[in-house]
Amino acid sequence: MAMNIPRKAVEFVNHTKSSIPSLLSKHSKLSPSFIRHVQAASHVFPFRANNYVVENLIDWNNVPNDPIFRLTFPQPEMLYEHDMERVLNLLNDEDVNREELRRVAIEIRKSMNPHPAKQKEMNVPSIVDAKSGRKVRVPGVQHKYRETMLFFPSEAQWCHAYCTYCFRWAQFTEVGSEQQFKSKDTDLLVQYIAENPQLTDILFTGGDPGVMKTRIWQKYLSPLIADENKHLTEHLQNIRIGTKSLTYWPYRYTHNDDADDFLRLLEQCTLAGKHVTIQAHFTHPQELSTKQCEDAVRRLRMAGANIRSQAPIVKGINDDSNVWADMWNKQVSMGIIPYYMFVERDTGPKHYFELPLLKAFEVFRDAVSKVSGIARTVRGPSMSCEPGKVALMGVYNDMFILQFLQSRNPQWMKNPFFAKADPNATWLDQLKPYDGSSEFFYEKELNNMANVGLSSGQMNDDVIEKYVAVAAAASPKSKLVLRDAANNKNGVNGAHGSIKNGVNGVNKVNGVGVNGGSNGVDGTRNQTVIVEPVPAQREQQIQA
Repeated sequence: MAMNIPRKAVEFVNHTKSSIPSLLSKHSKLSPSFIRHVQAASHVFPFRANNYVVENLIDWNNVPNDPIFRLTFPQPEMLYEHDMERVLNLLNDEDVNREELRRVAIEIRKSMNPHPAKQKEMNVPSIVDAKSGRKVRVPGVQHKYRETMLFFPSEAQWCHAYCTYCFRWAQFTEVGSEQQFKSKDTDLLVQYIAENPQLTDILFTGGDPGVMKTRIWQKYLSPLIADENKHLTEHLQNIRIGTKSLTYWPYRYTHNDDADDFLRLLEQCTLAGKHVTIQAHFTHPQELSTKQCEDAVRRLRMAGANIRSQAPIVKGINDDSNVWADMWNKQVSMGIIPYYMFVERDTGPKHYFELPLLKAFEVFRDAVSKVSGIARTVRGPSMSCEPGKVALMGVYNDMFILQFLQSRNPQWMKNPFFAKADPNATWLDQLKPYDGSSEFFYEKELNNMANVGLSSGQMNDDVIEKYVAVAAAASPKSKLVLRDAANNKNGVNGAHGSIKNGVNGVNKVNGVGVNGGSNGVDGTRNQTVIVEPVPAQREQQIQA
């Protein structure tokens, strides 16, 4: 591809919440009261925009109804009325107490489920650090599904602009706090990949890794394609980059001073046998309408990267089948593969953006019917919830037909399951099994997974089978923990015995635990299953 074409770099002008009054006064005809309410919402929810978004994407003649304006500027209704009143009262005070304003903002945020789907409890894996020899939770990594790990580079903890509906909104409001996932430890990253041969994909996410300079990208990608690491990473086939930079700053791939270097780095990855895919977030066809975006897409494809598109369906922005059909048709014409329609996550200002599942399904169904077959690669509407990605596949009389598109246990994906149709439900936990059961088929196993001490992506079929079998034999007021067993001969997947005699071992469940045979997981002799009393809080959950 053509490289080193002289281009004048475009200056990135960053707009934060202090810019809101001047931006809206300059570009719009919004009332001072409305602007004040937008500013109040920005004290709770993150705001960042830039000159490209302001000058090229927002139709200021259509504000406040413009979809990109709603996508980037915090909307007053994102705060409940009583919370808006609390913030406005503090802002209207002549002597604004900034510390009190910050305290109120944090209190409101904490009430909005900042980490949905048990990301911190069930997605963060563990490993024995090769340097210290200690078992540690792997920083900056989530491993929910066996084949795919998420990696959060420390340098990617921001975006060129923030989406108002973002399910990771909390990471941008308390920078440096416990809300963030992040890491810059490439040695631990390579070690984790090497020790988990079930991995085929790594997804770089954030924030937005599209903000990173090429020299930072080299730090993370070079070890994954280096010849000396081939024996450690050869099972890793796909490098994914989750980004909205094609919408918010396409100059990253055309005019930034290191744009050519970055494209060369992607070429190196493809030449090393890795498939590179850009998981591009496009929410509305307006984002695809600029020459800057078209040029960026073309250059990425010339570098050997595929581009797949995904976005949630959100009220007031893209809750129209014509919008989705137009967007998918435009993407296909640009060489982009439609991938996912998501349901708005159960976090943040969900009350403002969410749609009933039935409405989301109708929009998806109607949009798919308006495009050709090559655009029907898209899947949805999908809920990224605690057990996995669950799509509403159909509606039959009073029945919702559901299907796992991804799941913590891949076995759950093999068959559809059914729920009573609820025209008002917006999330999986609001649905009831169609056959009148008290819970869906996967829920007992999911609850047991939460107590194992590994991320679900680390669990193979044998681990799941054995600890579920133990759970059936153990007291309902017990939990299962995988302990390090390097100094003994007990563990999961031992060499002797059968289920009735323990976990592949010689002893039945007893007061101490379940003893395995002579080997540990996969013959490594490093784990054993222990039955322990449930803490009081967990006991209450079980009884409930």
